Amino acid sequence: MQFPKIISVEAIEKYNLEIKFDDQTVGIYDVSDLAGEGVFKIWDTNDNFFKVFVNPDSGAISWPGEIDIDTINAYCSIKGISPKTYFQNQMHHATH
Repeated sequence: MQFPKIISVEAIEKYNLEIKFDDQTVGIYDVSDLAGEGVFKIWDTNDNFFKVFVNPDSGAISWPGEIDIDTINAYCSIKGISPKTYFQNQMHHATH
């Protein structure tokens, strides 16, 4: 099963990322629910949230300090589906 790869990610405002995937999916992903929690507290220091990038090794949405977020959840949120639904659809397509 091949998961769509991230082409680009940009912090368009605090806690909102614009993400572009290689299957032409583009959208805004709100990560405000993570803000201020655990390792994500660093987002509020020195505008670190705006230093987001695509990790060249893993393809993950990342920040300096080896902080990243789940790509699958980002993709599914933008598509308006649950990860469970995504994987069920992928399995269905793989068997047909």
